[in-house]
Amino acid sequence: MTIDHFDKALLDAVQRDAGTSQIDLGTRINLSSAAVNRRLKKLSADGIIRGTVAKVNAERLGYTLTVITEVEVENERLDLLDEMKKTFLDCPQVQQCYYVAGECDFVLIMLLKNMDQYTQLTRELFFQNNNVKRFKTLVSMSNVKTGMFVPTLGEEA
Repeated sequence: MTIDHFDKALLDAVQRDAGTSQIDLGTRINLSSAAVNRRLKKLSADGIIRGTVAKVNAERLGYTLTVITEVEVENERLDLLDEMKKTFLDCPQVQQCYYVAGECDFVLIMLLKNMDQYTQLTRELFFQNNNVKRFKTLVSMSNVKTGMFVPTLGEEA
């Protein structure tokens, strides 16, 4: 599938505010609202737009602690790795999970209410899992930049 400059402009706009009306989007990028609608449907059907979500202020809901955890596994058997992936996927506090190459095997980004909650999670996710060799905890002092914005405009530079 080819993505033209109109698609890129649409993707940029809806990532900034998915609540923008199709009329406003069309005005912004010089397309009719019908063309905007067709393009957004195609981008969704092609799996480029995977969903529309609201950005929630975690701190206002009491989630004031961000923890980055590096996890090293004991055994890299595929079934054991898949089991760990499922465990991390099922944990609502795990915001992001990366299976990585390097000194560790997984990097987790967790959003927590407090250190007591993290301590409880370490028991559930790491200490009770026989395939965790070790884990390293990094506590964020300030979340300078967070998000999942995918650059669409100007990436050729």
